[in-house]
Amino acid sequence: MSEQALPGAPARTINGRRQMLAEFWHYFSKNRGAVTGLVVFILLVLIAVFAPLLAPHNPDQQFRDHLLSPPFWQDGGSLTFLLGTDAVGRDILSRLIHGARFSLFIGVVVVTIAMTGGILIGLISGFFRGWLDTLFMRIMDIILAFPSLLLALVLVAVLGPGLINAMIAIAIVYQPHFVRLTRASVLSEREREYVISARVAGAGVLRLMFITILPNCLAPLIVQGTLAFSNAILDAAALGFLGMGAQPPTPEWGTMLAEAREFILRAWWVVTFPGLAILITVLAINLMGDGLRDALDPKLKQS
Repeated sequence: MSEQALPGAPARTINGRRQMLAEFWHYFSKNRGAVTGLVVFILLVLIAVFAPLLAPHNPDQQFRDHLLSPPFWQDGGSLTFLLGTDAVGRDILSRLIHGARFSLFIGVVVVTIAMTGGILIGLISGFFRGWLDTLFMRIMDIILAFPSLLLALVLVAVLGPGLINAMIAIAIVYQPHFVRLTRASVLSEREREYVISARVAGAGVLRLMFITILPNCLAPLIVQGTLAFSNAILDAAALGFLGMGAQPPTPEWGTMLAEAREFILRAWWVVTFPGLAILITVLAINLMGDGLRDALDPKLKQS
């Protein structure tokens, strides 16, 4: 009789999941930096979701009487513009709040594209081996041979400047990391007893790949996805700074830095606050990634 047919099987399944979540949180919460990163990330998500309600002004609205106004605590500052204004009179705080939407959107899209394609290619490569494995790995080697930002710049130059094209380029650059990680995990799992048992029981190729093997390969992929999330925000900001990513007047943090280059010495706030936003976001996500690694990697768990 299968476990699903036994009385109380659903309750045992739910209890088992609760136990797994409790164990995960036990190891994750030991890392104070990871918990701090999680809190900051949740705050960023809330800011992005409720940006229209939190922003005091429209991010594209220009106040011509307040060009390069300093933050409110400096001489000449105003409580109307808490963090000052930029060269055309736009409120920096409002643009930073709306910029959180773009940064998180970039991270989600890039990681989704890179992880989906990387897992699929890595599964096929590791499961079937042979000439397919050789072909895919050589393509990944070629991509990895180029500096990531340089390759992203070339791809955006071919596709055309813009936020969507920048995200596609960054996703292509990050895909080899997911391919190699998935392939390595599949190679270590495909000859284990539970996979052989499933194959002997008559499981098809797709079931073996996606139901039997893939769930046991997800832990390192989740950690890699978290780190790729922060790197995607950094690279998108770099492309925006170089004029190849989001285009003005989009309130993307890298684009804000690019627009403020000529005012660095005259108005420190137009550069400092977007840079701090990028720093805090990337640091919080990286701290979360460290905590996920400690919680999901059984080798790092302490008895």
